[in-house]
Amino acid sequence: MRRRRTLDTDVLVIGSGAGGSVAALELASAGRQVTVLEEGPRASTARLAAASPAESMRTLYRNGGLTPVFGTPTIAYGEGRAVGGTTLVNGGLLWEPPSTLLARWAAVAGIDGYRAADLAPHLKTVGDRLGTIAQGHGGAADNRDSRLLAAGADLLGWRWQHAHRVVRGCAHRNRCTTGCTTGAKQSMAVSYLPRAERLGARIHPDTRVLRLLHDGSTVRGVLAVGPDGERTVHRARAVFLAAGPLGTPALLQRSGIQPRRAGRELALHVNLRTVARFREEVTADRGTIFTAQLQEFGDRGVLMMPSNLSRGALAAALAGRSPTDVERLLADYDRLGVYTTQVRLQGTATVRALPGGGLLVRHGMTAVDHGALREAFRISARLLFAAGAEQLTPPVSSAAPLGSLAEAEEFCRRVRPGDWELVSVHGMASARMAAPDRGGVCDAWGRPYGFEGLRVCDASVLPGVTGISPQGTIMAFAHEIVARFNNREKKVT
Repeated sequence: MRRRRTLDTDVLVIGSGAGGSVAALELASAGRQVTVLEEGPRASTARLAAASPAESMRTLYRNGGLTPVFGTPTIAYGEGRAVGGTTLVNGGLLWEPPSTLLARWAAVAGIDGYRAADLAPHLKTVGDRLGTIAQGHGGAADNRDSRLLAAGADLLGWRWQHAHRVVRGCAHRNRCTTGCTTGAKQSMAVSYLPRAERLGARIHPDTRVLRLLHDGSTVRGVLAVGPDGERTVHRARAVFLAAGPLGTPALLQRSGIQPRRAGRELALHVNLRTVARFREEVTADRGTIFTAQLQEFGDRGVLMMPSNLSRGALAAALAGRSPTDVERLLADYDRLGVYTTQVRLQGTATVRALPGGGLLVRHGMTAVDHGALREAFRISARLLFAAGAEQLTPPVSSAAPLGSLAEAEEFCRRVRPGDWELVSVHGMASARMAAPDRGGVCDAWGRPYGFEGLRVCDASVLPGVTGISPQGTIMAFAHEIVARFNNREKKVT
């Protein structure tokens, strides 16, 4: 029989990504005893520097970065599973949500208090703490792929912008998505969480929460299993749930909390990856994740930027192609750039918890979404050919390389919904904040309807899809949710 022990704390935080880390620091700053439970391992900067990119992918991502989202086509979903969450392995982007987006969410969701004026102080706090900068191109030999994107956009008269990133002294090592090896990227693991620990917060890595414990109306704690297999009941006066856009709705379902609504509408951004071969040498593996982003079509939910390039990442992007194609492109490695075009989907996905801790995620991409993907690829092709590309390899393994805009247009005419090879790293709104008659799971305080003692404060609570990298929005919402809790509850002295 497995052993079981009981531990008490004032406030329990489940998950240590963008939302959970905000909760940990703000609660600890208010004088509360805080315990953070994180399913994944803890990786120091030294450990990240010593590991290979492939090893970091295996250990720091859920399912090695390949959680399937079933549908037509199946989408590979990637999210971090480590202390710091996805902030440990993302690009360190921090964009402020547009005021028009926040106003639309307030109108559609029937929830107020999260408009631009409400979140502005929180966004300033986040930016000041993390040191948000407009990321330059670096040295003359760095980020040539970003420079080409910017040059192509300028030729077309399209708007682009330097990336807004949370970095301090970026060394352009090209390891953003497998963990910054210098500590320059201000992930939660090197920023919010160490501050929280200095204020007394305790972090338990390699600890998986099995279910939330409640009496039908009030959450009292959780049942978790640690790295030694020992099951522990963590009792708390309040629980903040930040297990991510997949983990949060799954845990709510397993715990019988809003089981019909949680996970019913997961919103996604998907990425098209296009390999461009240029006439000139690019050496795209010299640089950071990207320093320029095309924003001309942001109002359509389409953004474009270079992606981290390494031989391993290139081989993974070409996994569906023949060995001959892979060898041909690897032979041209120094002349290649890999570009990501992000598309905001209209259709949503569902998250379902399975027995034994598994997940089943399915999407319902619409005909409108397929049209958006074709248009996004047209935009990508036009920009890359303007930037000097002589050949494009589209994100469809059965498609031949494209040598002109006419060939790209013919490709768009023929491509079918199931042909696309898509990845996603942004999920949100799977336990969204909205009025109950508008499909909401949580109220304006982040509380699942019908329950006290529990607040959701990660990407899943957002009312909808952002259309931009969501970290800044997630953190601002988490700050507001925790501030409401701290203002309502008597502070510990």
